[in-house]
Amino acid sequence: MKAIWNNTIIAESNDTVVIENNHYFPAESIKKEYFKTSETHTTCPWKGVASYYILEVNGQKNIDAAWFYPETSELARSIKGSVAFWKGVTIED
Repeated sequence: MKAIWNNTIIAESNDTVVIENNHYFPAESIKKEYFKTSETHTTCPWKGVASYYILEVNGQKNIDAAWFYPETSELARSIKGSVAFWKGVTIED
């Protein structure tokens, strides 16, 4: 699977986990040069507290377009640390 934004592959893995129609990419599969830490956090009742990344590709920013759970509930332990996307990021096979 590939995560693509601004015509650039920002993550690629054959080992994503799909939860609630979102592909969670292993942390080591993201291209870290495109990811900047965000101060945004949200809470999912069953997964835990999510942290976000700002994507920056070719001089354009996509605020909070990627998220991950640094710590998860027992129910979501399969995605701990994995990264998912939205806000115009496309996922392709």
